[in-house]
Amino acid sequence: MMLRLWRWYRNCLSVHPVKTQVISSGFLWGVGDIVAQSITHSTAKNHLQISDAGEEFKINWKRVAVTSMFGFGFVGPAGHFWYQGLDRFIRLRLQLQPKSVRFVAAKVAMDGLIFGPMDLLVFFTYMGFSAGKNIGQVKEDLKRDFLPALILEVGAWPVLQVANFWFVPVNYQLLYENVFCLLDSAFLSWLEQQKDAPWKQWFTLLPPLEKQEGQGR
Repeated sequence: MMLRLWRWYRNCLSVHPVKTQVISSGFLWGVGDIVAQSITHSTAKNHLQISDAGEEFKINWKRVAVTSMFGFGFVGPAGHFWYQGLDRFIRLRLQLQPKSVRFVAAKVAMDGLIFGPMDLLVFFTYMGFSAGKNIGQVKEDLKRDFLPALILEVGAWPVLQVANFWFVPVNYQLLYENVFCLLDSAFLSWLEQQKDAPWKQWFTLLPPLEKQEGQGR
């Protein structure tokens, strides 16, 4: 069964590469959000943050749809063209030998410094506006969530991307990432749901808005 599914996916990827990446990204980000909602519910239940300890978990399908659209609209198409373009740029412009240490290191560095932060910025901005927040509220959410997400992801993604860029063919690198995006989407959705959790203060560089106002002229 899995072998047939893999062959079907490879065929779809070879015939319709962009469409296949878009659909798979949207699906995985939706599943990741369901996982995040489940984790949030379990955490709240363990800490008695919900009124009924026996309350059953109910999926917020509207939120799943919103998160899936991020996978469909950004991760799929942007990721496809990013990996293809990154490989061509490093091979042809930087003229580094594929599979060499410098080649892989350059890819990991550019992916972490450019695509990673951009992905987080677009995600939190999109989630804020899709929730009906104004520009000021979205900026506050970015101050609260962007840096914690960036620091925590820096500890994991470079290691995963070394294996990706070293062993996985370019055409399958987004598929590799999409598999781990199931966990990443769950993490980002969970992080966004945490709102003003106390642990985020450890990553906050700027003082809270209320303190800034109190210290103003």
